[in-house]
Amino acid sequence: MLPQQQAHGAQHLHPFKLGLTGGIGSGKSTVAAMLAECGATVLDADAIARSLTAPGGAAMAPIAQAFGPQAVATDGGLDRDFMRARAFSDASTRTQLEAIVHPLVGQTIQARSQAASDQGARWLVWDIPLLVESPHWRPLLDTVLVVDCRPDTQIARVQARNGLSAATVRSIMAAQASREQRRAAADWVIFNDDLCLQQLRALVLSISAQMPL
Repeated sequence: MLPQQQAHGAQHLHPFKLGLTGGIGSGKSTVAAMLAECGATVLDADAIARSLTAPGGAAMAPIAQAFGPQAVATDGGLDRDFMRARAFSDASTRTQLEAIVHPLVGQTIQARSQAASDQGARWLVWDIPLLVESPHWRPLLDTVLVVDCRPDTQIARVQARNGLSAATVRSIMAAQASREQRRAAADWVIFNDDLCLQQLRALVLSISAQMPL
């Protein structure tokens, strides 16, 4: 399937900022790696969040204050199993955790974007899983690329990759934006369901070639 581009009239600033998002198991990380091969500087919001919740990370003190010592693993980082169980069973817990972590992620992405711009980067990819869920991101971006696939494909990929149960994967998917919401927010869509890596790379190359750099 060819990528779809919708009308987008905003004039871009340099460096050009492409927002990349997609549901769990969509292949978004693979597309991010391919965009990096095309010359983009990729800023990975998930990787930044992991660093913020690692031992000594800037999010750990407020997390411990908000959720107690049981939220902190023995190494001083986030006890991810504890927080995952709490967050997916209690929406208010997830909201409270996101209120701590997301602003720090945004500040880090902005700082790294500025550093990349100072070093001459012309094209940034902001890889943000929850781009559609938060109204904060879209005004900061020039265009949005969504990687999409069928729900049963998502479940099968995540089970094969992480060994999670189908019910757990469905609960993660339910906490994310729907496919329809992501596609409605997109300027570009890649339907990554039955594509081999060669076909996916060809689509990514086609999109990258049309970036106004």
